[in-house]
Amino acid sequence: MEYNRLQLAQDKLKSIYGYDSFRQGQHTIIEQILNGTDTIGIMPTGGGKSLCYQIPALVLPGITLVISPLISLMKDQVDALAELNIPATYLNSTLSVSEERERQNLIEDGFYKLIYVAPERLEQYQFQQLLSRISLSLVAIDEAHCMSQWGHDFRPSYLSISSWLEQLEQNPTVLALTATATTEVCKDLQNFLHIGEHHVISTGFERSNLTFKVKKGLNKKRFIDSYITSKKKESGIIYASTRKEVDQIYQHLSSSGISVAAYHGGMNEKERSRSQEAFIHDEVNIIIATNAFGMGIDKSNVRFVVHYNLPRTIEAYYQEAGRAGRDGEASECVVLFSPQDVRTQAFLIEQSDRNELRQEMEYKKLQQMTAFCHTERCLQQYILNYFGDDSNKTCGKCSNCVQTGEKVNKTREAQMVFSTVKRTRERFGKTIISQILVGSANQKLKQLQLTNVTTYGLLKTWSQKDVAEFIDILMAEEYLVPMGTTYPTIQLTEKAVQVLMGELEVFLTETVTAIQSEEHDVVFEALRELRKQISTESRIPPYMIFSDKTLKEMSRLIPLTIEEFSSVSGVGEQKQEKYGQAFLEILQQFKDKQPMDLEVEPANKGRKTKKGQFLETAKRFHDGDSIEHLAEVLSLSEQTIIKHLLKAQQDGVELSLEQYVKPEDREIILQVANEVGSDYLKPIKEALPEHITYQDIHFTLGK
Repeated sequence: MEYNRLQLAQDKLKSIYGYDSFRQGQHTIIEQILNGTDTIGIMPTGGGKSLCYQIPALVLPGITLVISPLISLMKDQVDALAELNIPATYLNSTLSVSEERERQNLIEDGFYKLIYVAPERLEQYQFQQLLSRISLSLVAIDEAHCMSQWGHDFRPSYLSISSWLEQLEQNPTVLALTATATTEVCKDLQNFLHIGEHHVISTGFERSNLTFKVKKGLNKKRFIDSYITSKKKESGIIYASTRKEVDQIYQHLSSSGISVAAYHGGMNEKERSRSQEAFIHDEVNIIIATNAFGMGIDKSNVRFVVHYNLPRTIEAYYQEAGRAGRDGEASECVVLFSPQDVRTQAFLIEQSDRNELRQEMEYKKLQQMTAFCHTERCLQQYILNYFGDDSNKTCGKCSNCVQTGEKVNKTREAQMVFSTVKRTRERFGKTIISQILVGSANQKLKQLQLTNVTTYGLLKTWSQKDVAEFIDILMAEEYLVPMGTTYPTIQLTEKAVQVLMGELEVFLTETVTAIQSEEHDVVFEALRELRKQISTESRIPPYMIFSDKTLKEMSRLIPLTIEEFSSVSGVGEQKQEKYGQAFLEILQQFKDKQPMDLEVEPANKGRKTKKGQFLETAKRFHDGDSIEHLAEVLSLSEQTIIKHLLKAQQDGVELSLEQYVKPEDREIILQVANEVGSDYLKPIKEALPEHITYQDIHFTLGK
């Protein structure tokens, strides 16, 4: 490959997309494509897969054909490219005959650089004739896992791609991209596309900006209420497994005055489209949806994804959870686990028309997803291991890694529950068991003579709801197992029998649910408001203007000139010309907040921290200078000194800041941070004893 092609790709990245360098894996994949090497790229959701074919499309002489599974994905990509003045189009069933003819003429004239189609179109004679009249440089297969029967979203139409490529008279370079390829799926892709292992580029599956949490044995609606309250103004997706549950959650949140949208297969096309557009354009912050929603939705500022019900597979979960934080900003993924969800998914597998081998594989995948909810390992590590990454690295922030709640002995209460289940011969579900234990006067108990059970009323100081939730926890910890689907009964496991015999004790983590208050940066909010205004006027999604990550960098740096503005990551030439003046007018209002320890080099060189200053601060501190003394001699605030020390530590300087906090205070800080979240420090400070300072919190959390 000529050197200037790769250099041209680098120039396009900066001038069009506004980024100084390629992400991990992008450079290697693009270099191989520009060399004419067929390639398989495995990158996590949000890892920048689309750039791997969009930039080569701008550098290579001919046309790039993108094979995509969904109409919504095509439209979203083409709209985003149009915003960057890149000539791209799609051919699909939404076009009229005249629209399609017009686009085909423009394709033949060489007007477009990228064309998006579904795999079914490859079999159409008219389209094959069109391709024979144009120069095809690159074929990109998006969501390539759909080619494999081992993939979680197998589509038979994708199988025709390999035979179509073999029959194609031209010899374009082939790029297959996916975010969810297990070892089996990757081998399938290699066989189908005749691509050697040394041309498979995998950047790993880790999403370091995501925090994974599993919540077990809780009241889901109550959790959603408090969680949504804690995420005011944040954008999020709540996935439910059935249309009925989507509607119920939607009605519940709507009646509480929360602006939400719903999306599922039972809605007509117009209703689904309206909900999707409202969510993408930030007209509503939250969408409640089945798994029919999401593929191809490139909304970058989704801050949380909650799975109200258990997904069926790790692949499906990771793809759906991965829709959070596509801009690289910290985001959260929560699974609300209930044993009944396992039975529901098993029932759906039983009722499917899949062959026996496929059903067996689906059961195995469901067991692996269930194990994810029970594992005591790091949740990110569990996912990485599932996809063949044997790393023992832990994320340090998932619900397992930060589990600091006190273990409480609940053996006596558990024995009461197990004894009730055993004495009623495992014939009833948790409602009846709960009513017996609280001593309910329910007429049905009297009819069934269950008021005579010796455990009747033993937990009369508890509410029936509390007992039911306790039973949920015991099921989640596999002391009890639900049997049946619609009205499951409860049976004892071997673990429960051991508890009844006094051979095993039950220790459960006692956690406190706290509502986290959000403190939004005023500059970021002002910029977000302007972005929303431009979005409404231009009729394009807000994230296509600037991502949250770019707005946060603007709010941190406060650029006041065009040169400073252009140095912000994510600001390319097109966006600078379109939006620069409007955003600078807003930023001028906050010029007094511009950091004093930041400077801008000449245009297009980028903004950087004065390294000498923060490193000098760190050296003096390491040598024994106090923060108060450093603030005085350097004429900086103590807050800035702390920022310098944190930055130095993050850059690898050995400061061990946590050692300056008393061990007992560190333990309290970590416990509170786990309970209220660590995104913002104010809620942590308010929940701590008065003697613990912000400096203690900064040094303990390293942020």
